[in-house]
Amino acid sequence: MTNLNDPPQREPGWHVLDRDLNRISRVEYATAYVSQPLVAVGMAMVFVALAALWAALVESNQSGQLIVVVASAFAAYLALNIGANDVANNMGPAVGANALTMTGALIVAAICETAGALIAGGDVVDTIASGIVARESLADGSVFVIAMMAALLSSALWLNLATWLGAPVSTTHAIVGGVAGAGIAAAGFGAVDWPGIVLIAISWVFSPVLGGAMAAGALWVVHRLVIDRPDKIAAARRWVPVLIAVMAWAFGTYLAMKGLKHVFAVSLGQAMLLGLACAVLAWAGAKPYIRHQSKGLENRNKSLKVLFQVPLVLSAALMSFAHGANDVSNAIGPLAAIVSSLGHDGAGAGGAVAIPLWVMVIGALGISVGLMLFGPRLIRMVGDQITKLNAMRAYCVALSAAVTVIAASWLGLPVSSTHIAIGGVFGVGFFREAVEARRMRQMADTIELPDMAYEERQRRKLVRRSHFMTIIAAWIITVPATALVSGGLFMILNKLQAFPVD
Repeated sequence: MTNLNDPPQREPGWHVLDRDLNRISRVEYATAYVSQPLVAVGMAMVFVALAALWAALVESNQSGQLIVVVASAFAAYLALNIGANDVANNMGPAVGANALTMTGALIVAAICETAGALIAGGDVVDTIASGIVARESLADGSVFVIAMMAALLSSALWLNLATWLGAPVSTTHAIVGGVAGAGIAAAGFGAVDWPGIVLIAISWVFSPVLGGAMAAGALWVVHRLVIDRPDKIAAARRWVPVLIAVMAWAFGTYLAMKGLKHVFAVSLGQAMLLGLACAVLAWAGAKPYIRHQSKGLENRNKSLKVLFQVPLVLSAALMSFAHGANDVSNAIGPLAAIVSSLGHDGAGAGGAVAIPLWVMVIGALGISVGLMLFGPRLIRMVGDQITKLNAMRAYCVALSAAVTVIAASWLGLPVSSTHIAIGGVFGVGFFREAVEARRMRQMADTIELPDMAYEERQRRKLVRRSHFMTIIAAWIITVPATALVSGGLFMILNKLQAFPVD
């Protein structure tokens, strides 16, 4: 007979089943977590396959169909990696400053990148990557096709590795290195335009230093005009419309030079006048907006971020539009050159070629799909992990990127928009460190501060040195690495004779 005071007995079978179900559910959660990255990889592979299928349908009645199909797959793969790596420079500051959520940034960037590529994307591309390789060295059709295939694949592989390492690199430098490496493998070192390579190497130093100096200078101005004033809100009402007008001038000029140059011809002077008109309109619209937004705000730095949110969102959108228009040719330029060399469209291998619409669509969609699938990691790194960004600092980064490109174009210097934007992030970070160091020195004059260990001083640095060294190293080896890989791929493809043209 069962005693009522005894604890209830659990059925052994059900008890074991509950434990097993708990274990199974934990395994399911773990499997779902591990499989998340594989979903993105699978979707990327589907996009590459669809791009190849589309090329097969479009080129079904043309000679060399297999070559175009494989090259389209390589171009789609490269476009995915450009979207995953390069677009972070445009959206990272706005996300880091909380002006945009990650989802909002992905949507805005995808729309603007696609629009920029399709509306104002390059309709003409130099098939030998801006004179990096002498035209006559790749005059043979078969050699030219294999060189372009090697350049596409090597650039895509390097960008993929850089994204995995968390290093934003220049896609232009990657494709130039790929073409140079294939040219060396095909015709020797004499085929490469070494003065052009030297100018690119100079830009490794010039671009980030100038971008960082511009961003730090802009942040110093914002501190003097607004942040360090006793009545911050009154100062903001006066000066923030002026700062917005300066940004409108910079981005109006930048967009005319980089985003609309394929739609109509525009000189630097005309672009600056167009930017000035944008500045006047922006100032007139910003004054009532800032006056309305500043009502009831507390007199502290945190309140100021509200006034910079809309300009940051607009700047990120404009930078994405200009990037889509300017850099889509990096993804599909070699593919268009292959199509042209086979006589399917436009000129031959020795000159400038028109980019067919179906090729442009592969590049535009590839950049957007790569951004949606793999962009968040680099966006977070640029926006939050190098140094802490607020709305004012992100404004300075965006402004420096546009102004530096304008200054470099005026001076005739080749620069990388990626290097400039990341240099701007480093610039505001190092400026913050300088301000903090000065504050500590002033405190030391009045009170005795305790000595800190070296490790503690390093921990309090406002720029993460590990990211700094990783990014600088990736920048330095981009061209040599892609050139080496491209040269090896060229020799393999040429040895196998996998892509006969004749």
